[in-house]
Amino acid sequence: MIETNFKDSKVLITGGLGFIGSNLAQRLVKLGAEVLLVDSLIPEYGGNLFNIAEIKERVKVNISDVRDEYSMRYLVQGQNYLFNLAGQTSHLDSMHDPYTDLEINCRSQLSILEACRKYNPDIKVVFASTRQIYGKPDYLPVDEKHLVRPVDVNGINKMAGEWYHILYNNVYGIHASALRLTNTYGPRMRVKDARQTFLGIWIKLVVEGKPFEVWGGEQLRDFTYVEDAIDALLLAAVSPEANGKVFNLGGDAVISLKELAEVLIKANGGGKFNIRSFPEERKRIDIGDYYSDYSLIKSVLGWEPKVSLQEGLTESIEFYRQHLEHYL
Repeated sequence: MIETNFKDSKVLITGGLGFIGSNLAQRLVKLGAEVLLVDSLIPEYGGNLFNIAEIKERVKVNISDVRDEYSMRYLVQGQNYLFNLAGQTSHLDSMHDPYTDLEINCRSQLSILEACRKYNPDIKVVFASTRQIYGKPDYLPVDEKHLVRPVDVNGINKMAGEWYHILYNNVYGIHASALRLTNTYGPRMRVKDARQTFLGIWIKLVVEGKPFEVWGGEQLRDFTYVEDAIDALLLAAVSPEANGKVFNLGGDAVISLKELAEVLIKANGGGKFNIRSFPEERKRIDIGDYYSDYSLIKSVLGWEPKVSLQEGLTESIEFYRQHLEHYL
């Protein structure tokens, strides 16, 4: 179904030069889609032209900010699908600069949906939400019925962005669904700092032959390899059953951060890490253990993770061994 749906279709990806957007673009090009990537290339947000080096002749790129409602009004026209991946991802940045996070993760989402309502009401929209909106779990694994109570500004704004999409589906008939991503990792992710994920820093340091820090170490997490996340995005886009729904993604295994560090070192063929206590600034917004129940998307869309953590980390390390200079 996916192969036929995307052939010759017009697809817009916001945040298209970022980690997930660029990997999604690679897949869509293979499926024969006509892909338009929108990205602000603001240095803090992860966009990187090298991410599309292999397909740059086969996609269109528009350097634009999702906060510019006039640009988005123009860009959504004529598109069959919109993968709405643009966002500010740093939890710490959202606490230091809450207004920017509000503009990007909340107000801009409303502007994008208004552009769709007025200029392309037949478009299908898939929004990249986050498990962060659950906050500190009351029970594990966390399913979609769990109370949402974010612990930082980023989570509150992402929650609002997600609910705008569901509202516009229910009230205006703009077909939209949201995926709550959890610790997505893989090639093309930001590794020069922890703005996207701490795992990026770990991979950078292990590839450079340097020790990395594990904060705490006992916290439990699950991780989604980027190709599995893309499978879910594509399924949500082509499945009418996804309209108006929110789905958790998850990983193939639940693992402590200390065990994760050991798996990473094994995948790298060597390395060292040090365990230290949580910095006070981070501790205030840490959620403790988290892993998701993805049985809803499995039952409705047939999605489940296919790539093991060991395999995904090995692929990631191999990618950065070859291309690390482009991500520093």
